[in-house]
Amino acid sequence: MFHGKFTPTAIRVLLQEADALRQLANGLDAIFDETVDCLLHISGRIAVTGMGKSGHVARKVAATLSSTGSPAFFIHPAEASHGDLGMLSRGDAVLAFSNSGETLELVDIIEYAARSRLPLIAITQHRGSTLGRHADYVLQLPCIPEACPIGCAPTTSTTMQLALGDALALTLLQARGFRPEDFRQFHPGGRLGKKLRLLREIMHRGDALPLARPDTPMGEVIYIMSSKGFGAVGIVEDDLHLVGFISDGDLRRHMSPDLLQKTARDIMSPHPFSLSPDCLVERAIALLSEHKITSSFVVEEEKVTGFIHMHDML
Repeated sequence: MFHGKFTPTAIRVLLQEADALRQLANGLDAIFDETVDCLLHISGRIAVTGMGKSGHVARKVAATLSSTGSPAFFIHPAEASHGDLGMLSRGDAVLAFSNSGETLELVDIIEYAARSRLPLIAITQHRGSTLGRHADYVLQLPCIPEACPIGCAPTTSTTMQLALGDALALTLLQARGFRPEDFRQFHPGGRLGKKLRLLREIMHRGDALPLARPDTPMGEVIYIMSSKGFGAVGIVEDDLHLVGFISDGDLRRHMSPDLLQKTARDIMSPHPFSLSPDCLVERAIALLSEHKITSSFVVEEEKVTGFIHMHDML
């Protein structure tokens, strides 16, 4: 392992924060389950708050909760005292981050939650702090020194806050039965959105489909394959039930002087592979690679509805 002039400090910080996360995981108790159960049954949203570095963590946790099926928003504790308490509604719950539990800016939110009977969840190191005493649920962080060499900059504490916020969000995700399709709705843009698209969104359909009947002469099959430009033809019966597949590779393997005297039924590969229109693009790429093929028809309720090529997905 490389050890330069500065790496020992970096290694110490990483190992100290990793050890803190292990202690945090080992210390989870029934309060965590009770907290999750509470958040599963609220009718409103989760208001996430914190000041300073804890506020930065709270913003990220609110975003993670919202994108994983638990509607949430960040409320700045200082602004809350100047009108933003109006963001809170009946049915909401408050999730407050404060390492010390004595952050003065949180007092008005704490009091408002008590008056409005909103569940208050505290993530703090000190159960006996002002925040801890007034909270309905306390997710206590282990008292571990900051990784900062002068013991001042929030480092280990904010790492634990962030990790516990992620654990809470993903536990709620699993408890709600949140699916990749649901995640896709909240992430339509960027690489995540593309990976989570469904085949029905990008597949070829209608007149673009290269289809023929089992009794279609091979001369016509070759014309369909060439004119549609996919290098494949699906063989269907009258109800568009897929019964066979002819690829350009099949043509090469069956090349003979009497090829044009044959029909699609003579050449086709029976029982062709197919995909569902609700298959995720990422999953479809994996399946085509696994079967060592580059294209597939898309079948819904036993009828051909589309065609997809690896190039379309990549």
